[in-house]
Parts: sequence; structure tokens; C-alpha cells
Amino acid sequence: MTLYILTILIQIGLVVHVIKTGRNMIWIWVLVLLPVVGTLAYLAVEVLPDLFRSRATRDAVRGVQRVVDPNRNLRHATVTAALSDTVVAKARLGAELARRGDYGAAIDTYRAGLKGLYEHDPTLLLGLAEAQFAAGDASGARASLEALNAHNPDFKSADGHLLYARALETEGNLAKAATEYRAVAAYYPGAEAKVRQALLLKRTGDAAAAREVLEDVVRTAELAPRHVRRAQAEWIALAKRELGG
Repeated sequence: MTLYILTILIQIGLVVHVIKTGRNMIWIWVLVLLPVVGTLAYLAVEVLPDLFRSRATRDAVRGVQRVVDPNRNLRHATVTAALSDTVVAKARLGAELARRGDYGAAIDTYRAGLKGLYEHDPTLLLGLAEAQFAAGDASGARASLEALNAHNPDFKSADGHLLYARALETEGNLAKAATEYRAVAAYYPGAEAKVRQALLLKRTGDAAAAREVLEDVVRTAELAPRHVRRAQAEWIALAKRELGG
């Protein structure tokens, strides 16, 4: 009896799924008339492919892979870079080395790719700047980003712009950093830029302006969809703490 009730509940759930997701209504008849076979078919054809296409599932799978075989991505990136001397291969290897905290090797990898036709490649220069900043070389990161901008004036990167502001702040050039934070905060896809802007305003004594920016972050978060709030949870929480709430 318990198994029968469970089967009925699963059928009802899948029928609701068919309706809510706009699937072909024929599935309803399949689920009703063929409870077991229909359920298995629907899961295999409609549910599982969507599940494995979702970002959350892909991230979870990658997380498991890193635990089971932590060097898998590095091996693959190393072999690819050795066999294919391309910007994409070098950038992927540099990013993987940086993700593992091996910033020195990442910097060497990016620099090795910056030669010939790719001497001023924006993807490699941005990766180099990120690795340099993570390694504690803010001045080197700033110089790499300035070279990127000088040789690739049409290249746009919100992350690169934010990194430039952070490098300036770390160097102690607070006035210029404030200008760059204000500019990048106007279009950065997330709360980080505004929160960092507010922290610098607070640091330089403009508490009122800092509070205004932080309140805007919290107000925007309250109106955002749940998945956005989840993705920005760290920065929203920091904004609330800085507001004392």
C-alpha cells in the first residue's frame, strides 16, 4: 500500500511538472496509463537531461571530480597547453594554476603566451594581472591592466576594471581608486563593486556617501530574485554588517 501511494504521488508530481514546464501534453497520458514505464521514460527523456545541463549540477559534478581526482583539471590543461600552443590553452592552464594558488607558475604561464602575435593578447594580460594581484603584486597587476587597455582599447571587462580599482587602492592611490570604483560600480554585474566602493568611501572619511551606496546594495538585493541573492550573499551580508544591521 505504501509503495502504491508513493507511485501515485510521483505520478502527480510529474504531471504537475509536465504542465508547469510546458512539456508535450502526451506525457500526461503516458504517465497515467503506464505508471512505471511512463515515469522512467519521462525522467530519462525530460528530467535528467535538464538536470545535467543545469549550472548547479555541473558545479556539483566538478566539485566531486576535484575531491576524487584533484589534479585532473591541471593534468588536462597542462597536456592541452603542451600540444596546442594557443591563447585558449595557455589561458586555461594559467587559470587552473592560479585557482590552485600556484601564482608564480600561473604568471610564468601567462607571460610565456605573451609573445609574437599574442604579445598584447587581452585574455592573457587580464589573467596575468589577476595572478599578479593574487600574488601580492598590485603594481604589476596595474601595469598589466594598463598595457591591456593601451593595446586593446575596445576590450571590455568588468572584472578587469574592478581589479584595476583594487590595485590602485592597494598601491595607496585612493583618489584615483575612488574614481575607478565609481565608474565600475555603475555597470558591474553584482554587488561587489559597490560594496568595495563604499568601503573605500568609509576609509577616506565619507561615511554618508558610503552609507548611501550600501543602502542601495541592500535595497537592490531585496528586490532581486532568490538565485541572485544567493549568488551575491557574501557581498549583501557585508553591506548589512557595515550598515550595522
